[in-house]
Amino acid sequence: MPKKRNQDLHGSAPDKCDTALLLIDVINAFQFPEAPQTLEFALPMARRLRTLKKSLGAAGVPSIYINDNFGRWQSNFSAIVETCAKSPGKEIVRLLRPKRHDYFVLKPMHSAFYSTTLDVLLRHLGAQRLIITGITTDICVLFTANDAYMRDFEILVPQDCVCSHTTRQNDHALRHMQKVLKADIRPSAELKLLHRRR
Repeated sequence: MPKKRNQDLHGSAPDKCDTALLLIDVINAFQFPEAPQTLEFALPMARRLRTLKKSLGAAGVPSIYINDNFGRWQSNFSAIVETCAKSPGKEIVRLLRPKRHDYFVLKPMHSAFYSTTLDVLLRHLGAQRLIITGITTDICVLFTANDAYMRDFEILVPQDCVCSHTTRQNDHALRHMQKVLKADIRPSAELKLLHRRR
């Protein structure tokens, strides 16, 4: 007799929604050379992203935090949050601290998909549309959007919920994603999502 297909993701992904919000590297210590100028853009971005996350959550859209492991393979996400809460990025952690029901994925490289569990999680959620947000637009957000496009996801990158080290880098990456990846880059307030919670 064939083995019954596992429905619970080994504990588990209770949400079912065709849309998922990805928050990339927003839990961040900001300890890199370009951090001071990035932080100038990241703080207002985080305020807008907090509003977007709250409204999407009320509509049943799950949030998935995608974070670097900072090269520490023994790390867990809770420890990373607490470390970053005492760093130059502490105000962004305060604004975007994950809730108990949020999901998280630790990534070893730039893309949220590379050598992570994200594909499996999205399949169990039933996601077909990804709202990709976070830091930085021209690196981790762009790499993630590229991989999402190759997996045939519909891509939304609200331009006011991402940031880079400079405005020029940010705008160039957004234009690239709009043109090449067919991403919707309208501001978050203009997103009209026809999602279906299942």
